[in-house]
Amino acid sequence: MTGSGTRVIGDAVETFSRGEVLFLPPNMPHGWYFADFDHDREGKIENITIIFPESVLESFGASFPETLGCISAIRQYKDAVSFEGETLRRVQELMTGMVAQNGVGRLSSFLQLMSVIGSSSEARVIGSRYRKDKVAAKMQEVSRFMMNNFQREVSLDEVARYVGMNKSAFCSFFKREQGKTFFSALNEYRIDCSCLMLRQTELSVADVCFAVGFNDIPHYNRTFMKRKGMSPKNYRARYREVISEAV
Repeated sequence: MTGSGTRVIGDAVETFSRGEVLFLPPNMPHGWYFADFDHDREGKIENITIIFPESVLESFGASFPETLGCISAIRQYKDAVSFEGETLRRVQELMTGMVAQNGVGRLSSFLQLMSVIGSSSEARVIGSRYRKDKVAAKMQEVSRFMMNNFQREVSLDEVARYVGMNKSAFCSFFKREQGKTFFSALNEYRIDCSCLMLRQTELSVADVCFAVGFNDIPHYNRTFMKRKGMSPKNYRARYREVISEAV
């Protein structure tokens, strides 16, 4: 798959990279915001989506009693998850293989896919259903503001106005809900976005720094080191080393 950027799933906002495999339970709000710098030679992105309608699960359970165990396990997922390790590798293999298969081949792969997902212990929660209250709605507004404006300098007055609060009330509200200041959260998000650019582009560290909203390279380096435990340069080198070893 091609494409990276930021995803919003339920109550969580995270960056994502190519190759991820996610499972979303029914009625989980979600959205993907793709970065402009990551696409194929024709400027396109690519993903594969497989839908598990309840009617299909019921039909499989009735027709193939052997699948009842994995179907029950799949129904137990209440949060959105990202698969890792061997599960990730196996699901990637099955899903990409289904693209070129005929109907019978896809049926076989789909049965295997249900078995792999239903028996996996390599799933990380990446989003839960948000609370349906005013607090949740405000936090979603803050997340939208952050995603749309992280590339530039912003002020507390600006984001407070965006969510309909005064600056003092907004600072208290955000610290209470997130356990950190707005600018701490914003800089963490900027660093995560810069990690995508370091992995997926050839831009210099300085260019990445300015592209994600930092206006001071030493400050960017210090913030990166604090969040990732290494410098941006070493992060890029480490990623390329891992990719080289995996090839």
